[in-house]
Amino acid sequence: MFPLLVGAVQEAAVGPGLAVIGAGLAVIGAGLGIGRIGSSMAEGIARQPEAYGNIQTASIILAALIEGATLFALVIALIK
Repeated sequence: MFPLLVGAVQEAAVGPGLAVIGAGLAVIGAGLGIGRIGSSMAEGIARQPEAYGNIQTASIILAALIEGATLFALVIALIK
């Protein structure tokens, strides 16, 4: 009967659910990325123990970048 009103009501009901799904996907992606960094770090240190400091520093920087991107994604998902 009122297609614009019905569309607005349906959008309002679906929006928060999609935001939660988007936030969840961001967190899952970050967890997988940081886990992969940890795995690669352990493998690299096992192969070249003398490069421990360089590998650890690079891993910490990469994990921080992933956390920053994840925080940004969470904020964007929950604001919309």
